[in-house]
Amino acid sequence: MATKWVNVESIGSYFESLSDPRHTRNRKHLLVDVVVIAVCGMLCGSDGPTAIHRWAANRLDWLQQFLPLANGVPSRDCIRRLLMALKPEAFQKCFQSWIADAIQTDDSGPKRLIAIDGKTCRRSHDASQQLGALHIVSAWASEEGIALGQVATEEKSNEITAIPELLNQIDLTDSLITIDAMGCQKEIARDIVAGGGDFVISVKDNQPTLRETIEAYFEKHLECDLEDLKYRCHETSEDAHGRIDERSYFLTKVPPDFAVKKEWPWVKAIGYSLRVTQHDDGSETDETRYYILSRYLSGKRFSEAVRGHWAIESMHWVLDVNFREDDSRTRERTLGNNLSWLRRFAVTLLRRHFVKDSLRGKMIRCMMNTEFLTEVLTLQGD
Repeated sequence: MATKWVNVESIGSYFESLSDPRHTRNRKHLLVDVVVIAVCGMLCGSDGPTAIHRWAANRLDWLQQFLPLANGVPSRDCIRRLLMALKPEAFQKCFQSWIADAIQTDDSGPKRLIAIDGKTCRRSHDASQQLGALHIVSAWASEEGIALGQVATEEKSNEITAIPELLNQIDLTDSLITIDAMGCQKEIARDIVAGGGDFVISVKDNQPTLRETIEAYFEKHLECDLEDLKYRCHETSEDAHGRIDERSYFLTKVPPDFAVKKEWPWVKAIGYSLRVTQHDDGSETDETRYYILSRYLSGKRFSEAVRGHWAIESMHWVLDVNFREDDSRTRERTLGNNLSWLRRFAVTLLRRHFVKDSLRGKMIRCMMNTEFLTEVLTLQGD
C-alpha cells in the first residue's frame, strides 16, 4: 500500500465542497478553518469544542502559517455550532476523499477486509428528552487501520437498519465484509453481494434455523473425522498473557441439500472456528463459532477475516481509553456523531505514523511538537 504525502495547506481543499450550513451573518470564521482546527485538536487529545478551542488558542502562530484566521481562533461556541450543523454523511465524505488520495490501495492483493460493528456512547443518554445512549455503527478497514464511515442510531437494536445505510456509503467493490451475528440478515447479505463485495458473517441464535443447520452439518461430519467432507482449514497457536490459544478454522462449500439454501442464495460456503484455551492454572476452555460466507475462501483467508474482525473492537477500546468516548456527555445527536467521527479519523492518522509509541503517546507528541503533528496530518511518517 503506497502513501502519497499531502501538504498541510492542501488539507483544507478537501472540505471546500462542503456546504456551509451557517447563515451568512454568522460566518466570521471560514468553515475550512474550523474543520482543520477540529481535526488538529482531536489529534492532540481534545475531547470536545472547549478543549479544541483551548488547544488552538495556544497554537495560533503555527495555525496562521497555513490558515487565514482573519478573525483569530474560533470560539468554543463557534466550533460547537458548526459541528452541530454539518450533515454527518457529507462531513465524512470529505475525509474519505482525503484518505483515498493519500493512501493508495494495492489492487493486486487480496480483497480488502472491512469490519462492521456498533459501539454505544454510554453516557450520551438524556432522560429529560427520553433519549437513550447514542449508538454508532462504523466500518473499519481491518488490515489498513482506516475509518471508512459510520451511521448513528438511537439503540443497539437498530444496527439491523443502520448497517444497510452504512453499506450504501462505502465502496464494497472487491471487499470482504465481516459482521457479527447482529448483522446476520438476508437483506444485508444480499446488499453486500449486490454491491460487488463478499461477506463473512457470524451466525448465532438470532437465526436459530440457520445456526442449527450449520452446526448439525459439521457435527455429522466430525463424527467421521471429516473423512467424507471436502474442506479447507487453517490452524494457529499463540502463547501470550499466561495462556495458550489454539485456533482451528474449517470451511466447506454449501452442500446441494443444504436445508436453508433457497432462503440464503448468497451463501456459497459455511464454516466454523474453534478456539481451545489452556490457562495458566491448568484449566481448559473452548469456544465454537459458526459463519456463512459468500465465497469459498482459502482456510488462511477465512482465519484472517475472523480474527481481523477483532480490529474494530480494538479500535472501540482505543476510543474509550484514549479519547474517553464512553465518558462523553455530548447529548446533541449530530454533534455527538461528528465528534465520534473525528475521533475515529484521528485514530486512522495516528496509527499510520511509524514511530514506536502508544496511541496516547503519539497524541501527546502531537500536542507538544508541531513538527510531529505535521507528520501525522500529512502521513509523512507512514
